[in-house]
This record gives sequence, C-alpha cells and structure tokens, in this order.
Amino acid sequence: MPLYVGCAQWTHAAWPQPSRDKLRSYASWCNAVESNTTFYATPSASTVASWAAQTPPDFRFVVKLPQVITHERRLNNVDADLRAFLAAIEPLGPRNHAVWIQLPAAFAPTDLGALAAFLHQAPREHRYAVEVRHRDFFDDPRAAANLERVLARANAEWIPFDTGTLFARRPTSLAERDAWMKKPRVARRTRALTGHPIVRYIGRDSVDETVAGWAYLVELVVGWLSEGRSPTIFLHTPDNVEALNLARRFHATVAAAVPTLAPLPEPIESEPPTLF
Repeated sequence: MPLYVGCAQWTHAAWPQPSRDKLRSYASWCNAVESNTTFYATPSASTVASWAAQTPPDFRFVVKLPQVITHERRLNNVDADLRAFLAAIEPLGPRNHAVWIQLPAAFAPTDLGALAAFLHQAPREHRYAVEVRHRDFFDDPRAAANLERVLARANAEWIPFDTGTLFARRPTSLAERDAWMKKPRVARRTRALTGHPIVRYIGRDSVDETVAGWAYLVELVVGWLSEGRSPTIFLHTPDNVEALNLARRFHATVAAAVPTLAPLPEPIESEPPTLF
C-alpha cells in the first residue's frame, strides 16, 4: 500500500514555486495536502475544480469541515451545511481522501452523542477522520475507548496531532513561541483504527530535532505498511519553511526500510525570475 506525505498548506513564500499554478507545483513535491482553507468558508465548485485540475487523480486532499459545522454549531443541526459542503468539494472526485472533522478543545467526552449522531447521518460515500483536542480523550482510557467505539461504527479514523517534539523543550524563536500558545499539548497516540491512518506531526525550527522526534513515527508507518494500511502523514514545523523538504525526507526515510515503496514524483523546476 502506498505512503502519502504532505504539509499543512500548498504554498509558502520560502518554497521554490512558480508564480502561477502553485498547487500543481506542490503536487510534484508531495502527494497529499491538508486543506485548511475550507475551515473558514465553503469554497465554490469552480475553485475546487481548479484544485482537481492541478493534481493527479491519486493525489490526496484531507479536507477540513467549515468551522460553522464543527465549532459554532458543534455538529448539531448541520445536515444542510454538511451536504452543501460535500456538494462543493465533489469536483475533487477520488482526490477527496477524507473529510476532516477537527473539533474544538471544549468538545468533551460528554459531547460524544453529537459526534455519534453526526457520523450516523453523514453520507456513507465519504471517508471521515476526527481530530479531538480535549485532554480527557488522551488521559482517560474510558473516554478514549468510548470515542473509538463511536468512530468504529462509522469506519472513521482518529487523527492524532503529535506535538511531543514541539513541547520537548521551551521555545527558542517567535514561531516556536506562537506554536506553543496555539497547538494542543496532548499525549501521543500510535493506534490506527482503519486501513487509512492519518497523523499530523509538528517538529521545531531545528531540522535535526524534527527528524530525531519522528523516529517512532517512521517505525510506526513501516509497520502499518506491512499490515496493508495506507497512511497519510503531514509534516509541520512552527513556521513551515522546511516542511516541504521534510515531507520528502520522511518519505525517503520510510522508503529506505521499505524498498518497494512507490517513489514521490520529481519536483517541477521553479521558473527563473524575469525582468518583464
């Protein structure tokens, strides 16, 4: 089964990308991306069609649900909003790997009924993956088990956001300090619930620290591949300057242990600057 790697965005001022078709360029570096922009508004179908046109059919988008569904209404009375969102992202076709349900830190184990009802009513032709941030899901085994049961009924995945490397020592830059303020500090999870596990990993400004921190994840992914699972791993750093290279480096590290792993595409050369 293939390994998919990507970043939290498909464009960055520090990345070697052309002035146009940045997504097409990004898709020559990585084979997956987190679609975070959809959290703020449902995109138009024409915008989504342009995303599809710039990526191959086997590219993976993990598309975040709008905040009106997850944070404002907290999954209650959102059937019309959900169906409008799913209709909008329909042009992605097979590229729509999973609908990402990122829940606020206030969404507690006592709210699991809302998640269960939402997943029960959600259209079955889509795959769903849930990210929780309330500490009880990580510190209380009963809360974790209850969440896993809810997810299992819908064949949905639990997306862990691994911030262990980030919080291993105090921040040494403004970007790390900002990440310390915003990212969740929760226990690391290594359990896959489905054949398509998704992990979000954030390191530090230091490439060496980031790489050292993902050693466990490389081993985990190698094991998942041997079990026939097809994981998607997203690599973050506090400022994401090195995220694009780190994603490819992670894939190469796994490939060294799994020689049959399909290679990533060859990056498109960025166009040289012009005077006109």
